[in-house]
Amino acid sequence: MAKIFCVANQKGGVGKTTTTVNLAAGLAKVGQRVLVIDLDPQGNATMGSGIDKRALELTVYDVLLESASIAEAKQRNDKVGYDVLGANRELAGAEVELVELERRERRLKTAIAAANADYDFVLIDCPPSLSMLTLNGLCSAHGVVVPMQCEYFALEGLSDLVNTIKQVHANLNPDLQIIGLLRVMFDPRITLQQQVSEQLKAHFGDKVFDTVIPRNVRLAEAPSYGLPGVVFDPSSKGAQAFVDFAREMVQRVGTM
Repeated sequence: MAKIFCVANQKGGVGKTTTTVNLAAGLAKVGQRVLVIDLDPQGNATMGSGIDKRALELTVYDVLLESASIAEAKQRNDKVGYDVLGANRELAGAEVELVELERRERRLKTAIAAANADYDFVLIDCPPSLSMLTLNGLCSAHGVVVPMQCEYFALEGLSDLVNTIKQVHANLNPDLQIIGLLRVMFDPRITLQQQVSEQLKAHFGDKVFDTVIPRNVRLAEAPSYGLPGVVFDPSSKGAQAFVDFAREMVQRVGTM
C-alpha cells in the first residue's frame, strides 16, 4: 500500500514544488518507488522533473475526467528516478468541469487506488489556493506535509491550513492528518527565523520534522535545468538535506 501525501500550504511561494520534487528524488535515492502527481495548472512539478508539459498527450486532467488511468498517463524520466503524472494549462478547465460531476472531490482517490500497488509513496503537489483540485488531493491523502518558511506571515497562513485540514478530516477524509511541518529556506543567521522555528516546535512538538532545509542557491537553480536539486547537484547542502528528509520520512511512515 502506497503512502499518499499532499504537499500543501495556502501561502504561495513557500517552496511546495521544490519540496515535492526533491523529496521524490530523495525517496527514489533511498530505494522507494515514487509517483509525483502535479495538481497545479502551472505544471511546475512536471517541468521540474524534466518533463515537457507542452508535449504531454495525457495529463492529470484526463485522469480526473476518467478518460485515462494513471498507468496510461504517467511519464518517466530515468534521470530523476520517479514517475510523474503531469499537468499543464488544461487543468485550469478541470475546476469548472468537476463541479458538475458525481464524486467530484474523490476522483483522484479512485484513480490512485488503481495504481496503489505500484508505489511506496505518492506525493501530490497542490496549488496554493483551496480549490476543487486541492480538495481532490486532500481527499486522496493519508496526510499533509507542510513546507513553511520561518516568518511571521507563514504562521498566519498555517492556521488557515490547519482549519482546512480539520474540515476535510471531519467531512470528507477521516484519515487525513498533518504528518509534519518542514522548515524550508532556513537561514540560522536571522534571529526572527530562529524565533519562529522555536515557536513552531513549542506549539506543534514532534509534528515538526527534525530536518531543516537551508536556503540554497543550487536548489533554486535546479528547476531551470528541469531537474530536482537532489539530482542536479547531489553534493550541495540543500540536496543533502532533502535526502536526510527522505530518510526521516521513511522512518516516520514506518511508525504510522
